[in-house]
Amino acid sequence: MARPEKKLMRKRIVNAYLSSVISISLVLLLTGVAALLVVNAHGVTKYLKENMRISVLLRDDATEEEARAWASGQDSLPYVHSTRVITREEGAEELKNMLGEDFLDVFETSPVPLSVDVTLNAAYVQKDSLAFVTKALGSSPLVDEVEVQQSMVEALTTNLARISIVLGVFILLLLFISFVLINNTVRVSVFARRFTIHTMKLVGATRGFIRAPFVRAAVLQGLVSSALAVGMLWALLEGARRSFPELFTIVDEREVMIVCGVVVVLGVLLCVISTWMVVNRLVAASKDDLYY
Repeated sequence: MARPEKKLMRKRIVNAYLSSVISISLVLLLTGVAALLVVNAHGVTKYLKENMRISVLLRDDATEEEARAWASGQDSLPYVHSTRVITREEGAEELKNMLGEDFLDVFETSPVPLSVDVTLNAAYVQKDSLAFVTKALGSSPLVDEVEVQQSMVEALTTNLARISIVLGVFILLLLFISFVLINNTVRVSVFARRFTIHTMKLVGATRGFIRAPFVRAAVLQGLVSSALAVGMLWALLEGARRSFPELFTIVDEREVMIVCGVVVVLGVLLCVISTWMVVNRLVAASKDDLYY
């Protein structure tokens, strides 16, 4: 009867080990994704700010040549990222798409003026800087009005800061879940060998000698779990690259490599710490405690 029980126990340990590796990998994957978002928060902020448009409406008597000349002059300014002239025909087409085909039929001539879409360098998309930029853009006699989405800028700045905080808390929560998960799995596998540990302690084995094989197994478990997590992370990034190629203009590959390295270190470190704590607890336990 002893052999079937031993076989069953070994099978349970293997199943627990495999399920632990998969679970740890998934948690590390989520941690890696959240960490990528945090480390690329600056790039995302810059990308969003530099894609926010300021609409400069020109006077009714302005010509396209004057509009292009004015836009070309703005491109050299330190706070301007890019400009794009919107002709009357393009503006009418956009308005028609928004309000319907028949909206412009009541006008004899197109009421849509020439305009220039201006995007700013990210450093200038701030409340105080926008006031200066708006005044500078509107100072030309060719400009009739400057439209700035001030509320959107303020909401963007506030929400990005909040998202960074939420992601940071999310990462800490994931690390806590990882630690609890690994600790429970290690306890199951190590507890099955508690009498072996006690026998080693009785014959004079030191704590370091008893811990060594368990720590080596923990390092292997951490490496396998981390490798799976990194592989899944790269697969997700490759899928995102194919679906949203413009997204990778803001993703720094060096930071991706750093995050992958952190995931590997975290996986190994969490496994080793959990194993260390559980083995130390069993080594310190008395013989009577081993039956509970």
